[in-house]
Amino acid sequence: MEWKNNFDLAKPSDFKTLDLLAVSGAREVNDREIVFAGTGLPMLAVSLAQKTNAPKASIVYEAGSMDGRPAHLPASVGDARCEHKASVSSGLMDVFSQLQKGAVDLAFLGGAEIDKYGNVNTTAVGDYMDPNASSRLAGSGGNPDINSMARRTVFIMVQEKRRFKEEVDYITSPGWRVKDWPSGKWKSRQEVYGSAYRGGPVAVITNMAVFRFDEQTGLMYLDTVHPGTTIEDIKANVGFDIDVSRCRGETPLPTYHELYLLYNVIDPEGIFVA
Repeated sequence: MEWKNNFDLAKPSDFKTLDLLAVSGAREVNDREIVFAGTGLPMLAVSLAQKTNAPKASIVYEAGSMDGRPAHLPASVGDARCEHKASVSSGLMDVFSQLQKGAVDLAFLGGAEIDKYGNVNTTAVGDYMDPNASSRLAGSGGNPDINSMARRTVFIMVQEKRRFKEEVDYITSPGWRVKDWPSGKWKSRQEVYGSAYRGGPVAVITNMAVFRFDEQTGLMYLDTVHPGTTIEDIKANVGFDIDVSRCRGETPLPTYHELYLLYNVIDPEGIFVA
């Protein structure tokens, strides 16, 4: 790609949805932030941010490396390349200690289901208490810990009506409002967390759009739509009444320079962007 110094916006025919997701994720990163990134798209997003809008941002990988500057994209958070130029190369316990201390500004996570308040399920679809009536998922991993202790969380997910639900089947990671036990009444995240409250989900980036959350109600709303997607498409692929009145229009497109970085500098092996 001969786009190294071309900062023009790319034509939709010149990039893939995955490229747009990586670029949208990168733009969520502020300079000098400490960012917790998982395997795949989060790695692409943060690596791109370091080479564009957030050159002094630091990446924390779950397997134990902190502030690394891999020459090329690692295949996973456990790839030895994560440790290249790292300030710390330790283990999972040290990484989560940083989370507990409140050192992480932003985390990128995924999920199988999400509801209107940003509650995320990565545990089971169906009745959790009846294994015969549910499909077990990968489980929580570090999802609830990371989401609870980072100041901001961005979820990157596939958008389907069955995944965007009025209520998720199981709350693995709490959103802005959760059900109190045993009353079943909805309570705000800040009320539940008390002195441990730091923040919560700020965006959901999907293959169709970018969603955000109202600061007062905690409800998800549509922020931007990706090229080729309509408001009707969004409504058809959300299982609850989504507020589209605040939509700012089309998701900002990648520049040719950003695409050059993704394909030629960050992931030249095509591990994720091939």
